[in-house]
This record gives sequence, structure tokens and C-alpha cells, in this order.
Amino acid sequence: MVVLGQNSTPHGNAAGKAAVRALVSGALDDPATTRIVIRGGPDNPDAFAAAVLARLMIAERLDVEVAYVAPVATPATRRYGLPHGPAADTLAQSGNARAVPLIRDDAATVLLGRARQLGEGGAKLHGESYVDNERLFTGDVRGVVIEPLPEAPGVRARLDHPLRRRWETGRAAQTGGTNLVVEREGVLTDRVVKRSTFYRHHVDLLLVLP
Repeated sequence: MVVLGQNSTPHGNAAGKAAVRALVSGALDDPATTRIVIRGGPDNPDAFAAAVLARLMIAERLDVEVAYVAPVATPATRRYGLPHGPAADTLAQSGNARAVPLIRDDAATVLLGRARQLGEGGAKLHGESYVDNERLFTGDVRGVVIEPLPEAPGVRARLDHPLRRRWETGRAAQTGGTNLVVEREGVLTDRVVKRSTFYRHHVDLLLVLP
């Protein structure tokens, strides 16, 4: 068992990505590593955990079990029914891993808690969105909320609107737009893209669950 702890380096920038890559590579260099414990810090632990999972996915080492220890409740702990704090430590040490869908996007990042597809600069998003073959919207909306599911089909999405909270579930949620930007785990990427897709990876995640 190897514990990977979150440091103060922002993991969204180049230095942070390099630090996460080094952490994961060091853990995988040991052939005895069968479980990695991701210990999140106070600064957006879901984003750190997602970055670690993305490195495992890219390295094609999803055979390694993963336990997530968050200091407080987060969108990811709520999605997977995970404890936080000392109870999460106990689970990481003695719990069993089960296969759950791993949700990724077309930028090779992993979604663990929550993502949003938004319009640039706070404007309404102009475009269209589908979950599998079901159309979520066409035209102008505030945005789209995407979350992973702990079971098949793997992902769910809805409009980002307080009065329209009906979820569509499927293997993929895809949005195209003229002013589309993506927020992952609360971190907004400023670059405008034409399309954003979150979908179930072909290999599941071995996550330690209660």
C-alpha cells in the first residue's frame, strides 16, 4: 500500500501536473504496489484525486486498487458514498475494492465528482447536448452538469438550472457549442472548445468502498 498525499502545488498547472506524474510513477515503480491511498488536502481534494486517477489511466495501471481519503465531504465522496476524515483512513486500510465505471473526457482527464459545460465569460452556452441518443438541449442554456455514477451506465447529466433537475443517464454526455468552456472538479479551463465529451472508459476503476 502506497499513500500519495496532496501538497500545496496547484495540480492544474504544468508544475502541478509534473508533481502528480512523479508521485504516481514513483508508486508504480514498486512492483509490490497493489493499492494506492490518495490523501487529499484542504485545497480541492477531488481535483487532486482525479489527477492521480488520470495518471493511472494513462499508464494503463487500473489494475491497482485505489482508496480515497478526503478531509471533508466532497462531491466525489457523496457520489460514491465514501466517508471522510478518520473513517476514510480506516476504510482505506481495511476496505475491499470493487469495480466502478471510470469516467473520463476527451482531454484524458478523469471525472470523480462534478463537471460543468458552460458558456465563455459567464454567457449562456450556445449549442446542443446529448446523453447517448437522448437530446438534453439545443439552443441557449446556463450550462450542463455532469456527474459520474458508481454503477452502469456510468454518467449522468442535466441542465444547470434550479428548476430543471431531471437527470439523463448513459455511457456518454456530449456537448458542442460556439462558446463552450469546461469546469472540472470546480476548476474552470478558460480555453474555448468546440466539443466536450465525458464518457465511460473501457477499463473500470477498482475503488475501495464501504
